[in-house]
Amino acid sequence: MRVLLLSSCLFVGGLAHAANDLPGGGIDPQALSRHVRVLASDEFEGRAPASEGEERTVQYLIEQFRSYGLQPGGVDGSWVQPVPLVRAQLDGAATATLSLKGGKRTLANGADVTLQSLQPRARVQIKDAPLVFIGYGIDAPERSWDDYKGVDLRGKIAVVLINDADFETDAPGAFDGKAVTYYGRWTYKFEEAARRGAEGVLIVHETAPAAYGWATVKSSGTSPLFDIQRSQDEAMAQHTPLRGWMQRTLAEAIFADAGLDFEAEKRKAQRADFKPVPLDNARLSAAFKLKREEVVTRNVVAKLPGAEHGDEAVIFSAHWDAFGIGEPDAKGDRVRRGAIDNATGVATVLELGRVFAAGPQPQRSLYFVALTAEEKGLLGASYYAKHPLAPLEKTAAVLNIEMFSPDGATRDIASWGKGRVSLEGDLERVAKARGRGYSPDPNLEAGFFYRADHFAFARLGVPAITIGPGLDKLDGGIEAGRALREKYFKDCYHQACDAWTPSWDPAGHAADTLLVYDLGLELANGRSWPQWEEGSEFRKARDASETARR
Repeated sequence: MRVLLLSSCLFVGGLAHAANDLPGGGIDPQALSRHVRVLASDEFEGRAPASEGEERTVQYLIEQFRSYGLQPGGVDGSWVQPVPLVRAQLDGAATATLSLKGGKRTLANGADVTLQSLQPRARVQIKDAPLVFIGYGIDAPERSWDDYKGVDLRGKIAVVLINDADFETDAPGAFDGKAVTYYGRWTYKFEEAARRGAEGVLIVHETAPAAYGWATVKSSGTSPLFDIQRSQDEAMAQHTPLRGWMQRTLAEAIFADAGLDFEAEKRKAQRADFKPVPLDNARLSAAFKLKREEVVTRNVVAKLPGAEHGDEAVIFSAHWDAFGIGEPDAKGDRVRRGAIDNATGVATVLELGRVFAAGPQPQRSLYFVALTAEEKGLLGASYYAKHPLAPLEKTAAVLNIEMFSPDGATRDIASWGKGRVSLEGDLERVAKARGRGYSPDPNLEAGFFYRADHFAFARLGVPAITIGPGLDKLDGGIEAGRALREKYFKDCYHQACDAWTPSWDPAGHAADTLLVYDLGLELANGRSWPQWEEGSEFRKARDASETARR
């Protein structure tokens, strides 16, 4: 099976060195496929945090890491880092009614809207709360932008658009054009509405600016929510009583009932002089019970101690969680297996651990981390970053892996978003050494830089990237690669059909893992410290940590 990897390294005409020159015989494509098959099997029940699926996942990862000869890297000599969370989910059905001038409309949770809450309360009860359109729901003083304009949202529901105000404009304005900033993310929309004292916030879903369809919103929005453990006062302040999404068609109906055109009002929201628009004709009533419980989930951590510079660290990470068991799809399938997202990433971390453990002792210590609760808001990564097992100021880099492809080899590899970090250039260099190319993220409007676990480290200054597959397929080129990716996000992202199949082609997965190994090997044995480039919002934090390190 090693021949498969060797051929994948040769396919674009460049040869660095053969796969069997690497420790342990090199990256094994069939091992990668096997790990995905196991982790995405029905037995693992979709790998939801704090479930039986988590227990099976954690034990599998520990068994694999132990068999490679790695050491436990968790808390108190264990293989895990406990991550205490709160799990909140609806206890029974949610009821919702929208009162309009044209009459009352019953809303179906999961079809018209998704309704949730992370406030510490037993029941959400909202009666005739008026709606207010807040445009993109952004307050960015450094960009001279404020959608709120001092509006009082107490007792009201904020209706906001997803993404940034520049996404659909002809030219970039206050933001970064189609390259979404953190202000465009749904997490920010919820956070800012809570800071403004809103009774609730509903994001209008549109497929292009959200970068995924309603099926993904429904899948996430009808799953349990997780949050870090907070004091009662902090949790009440951090979250609105009600949060969720609404279909664009519902938003259009609400605006039309008020004598407004949704598209015209959206265009107004793309200007800095936008002012909130009361939608007093529309009043929302919603009621549902909440079940809240404290749970402990786990990051799994293996370590390969370094030699001369063993106090310094390099982290290889991927999130192990998926979405567990949910509502039946059209075929009656309830298990959301998360094969591509992100059993492929975990398989890469496992295989990297095996190969590095079979080789010479690295100069820096290597940490192989399978993170929990990424799908719930990067919670496992955020917890690690706040409670690091290796000091962040001595962590040279984080190489996070997401969603490698099952569709065979590509000529290129990519990283998520535009991070303005030297690791992007390093990845390009090692790709070229293997006769391959590096492609910057072609879909900056999806905001992937803020949607993966590396972001939890980046925002604290640690140079970090998420590495993913390229689009330029050997068979069919970029057009074929883009078609496959678009089909996946349309049909299977966070759905039951994200599953391993016997037709899985691990050649590209293996070739991409090899490049992560190459870059990791340089970081493991080099003396350089990756840097944030000029213009990066994370550079200041790293500069401060470097002063502490020295």
